[in-house]
Amino acid sequence: MTINIQYVHMATSEAMNEYVTKKLEKLGKKYDWIISAEVHFSVEHNDKVKGKICKMELSLPGPRIFATSNEDNYEDAVKHTIKDLEKQLKKRKKTYNTH
Repeated sequence: MTINIQYVHMATSEAMNEYVTKKLEKLGKKYDWIISAEVHFSVEHNDKVKGKICKMELSLPGPRIFATSNEDNYEDAVKHTIKDLEKQLKKRKKTYNTH
């Protein structure tokens, strides 16, 4: 699986790159038919409480799946986004197993 990480209007972070890569590789081992992942980090300055946004899009056979989350910090945003992606992947796996 190829992983492309982009930081929108903010500095890049090697620690976040490693964290996201580790989480996505774990997901890739569970679902070996994932082709690639696009990750976008951005900051929402208007949001008073949260504002750390993580968007992920996975390429796989069939339509792509997408998830996003807005949390207090980027680690939580990554966790919530991957949890949402995993729910979608489980549904997709069920449809593949029936054929």
